[in-house]
Amino acid sequence: MVDTSDEWIFSHTGIRYRHIASEDQAASDLAVPAAKKAMAKAGVSPDDIDLILVATSTPDYPGLPSTACVLQEKLGIPSAGAMDLVAACSGFIYGLETARTYVAAGAARNVLVVGSEIYSRIVNWEDRGSSVLFGDGAGAAVVSVLSEGENRISPAILGSRGSGAESLCRLYGGTRHPYIPGVTPPEALLLQMDGKKVYTFAVAVIVQVIQDLLDQNGLTFSDLAYVVPHQANTRIIAAAAKRGGWDADRFYMNIEEYANTSAASIPLALDEMNEKGLLAPGDRVLCVGFGSGLTYGGTLITWG
Repeated sequence: MVDTSDEWIFSHTGIRYRHIASEDQAASDLAVPAAKKAMAKAGVSPDDIDLILVATSTPDYPGLPSTACVLQEKLGIPSAGAMDLVAACSGFIYGLETARTYVAAGAARNVLVVGSEIYSRIVNWEDRGSSVLFGDGAGAAVVSVLSEGENRISPAILGSRGSGAESLCRLYGGTRHPYIPGVTPPEALLLQMDGKKVYTFAVAVIVQVIQDLLDQNGLTFSDLAYVVPHQANTRIIAAAAKRGGWDADRFYMNIEEYANTSAASIPLALDEMNEKGLLAPGDRVLCVGFGSGLTYGGTLITWG
């Protein structure tokens, strides 16, 4: 479809493979097994969930109803609050912080947080600059009340730079630029990206968020077991590590297998690390996300 090769893609992005959802699957369908696995690991039943948060920029329906409501029905979770978060590749970080504040405030005891994306439906497969980057996937976690005074998720850092909103976006199909049949070209409804602007933004905010989180928690980089970044591009991660003067081997990467799965990338990576036995109780794991909006954020997790 485009003038490229496996060699070019891997050398420029670190991506070997992309997993693509079947034609009959929507974001909620990918979210179901991820959510069930998270609830099973957390030892909670559907009846225990008070709030469902789905981070997605590829929802089942455009705008309404929320994918979280669709997921609530599919999981058989009775009468829980349900809403979507639209922060693109930072979505899971935003979801974790929203869940943490609900739990800390006593407004919920168990919050299901899911990142689920099907970017294969919104990329322009004739655009080499973006089509080679994205894959489909879902990951989930349950944020719950622990014993009094025990915190495993530190307050997050969240931010945005709306001045770069059109650097990574779908320009048409909303109320700003409505789709007009026979007038709007079909490709205008697909994802568009200014790769250079996104790269520059991403490297800068990764360094900023990591350093701010370390300072906020009175830590140094050597206190971290791992940094789990949003899996966007190996060059971005390598450049950020170099700029911060940090050991690049501490940055966990699985982009080679899954590509950029947006809001699903961080929970997918955490689950893979857990399955591989890479995380031990007490390990400090710093997660950092960045993406369309432009949004960014980070959180510090103490593994249990």
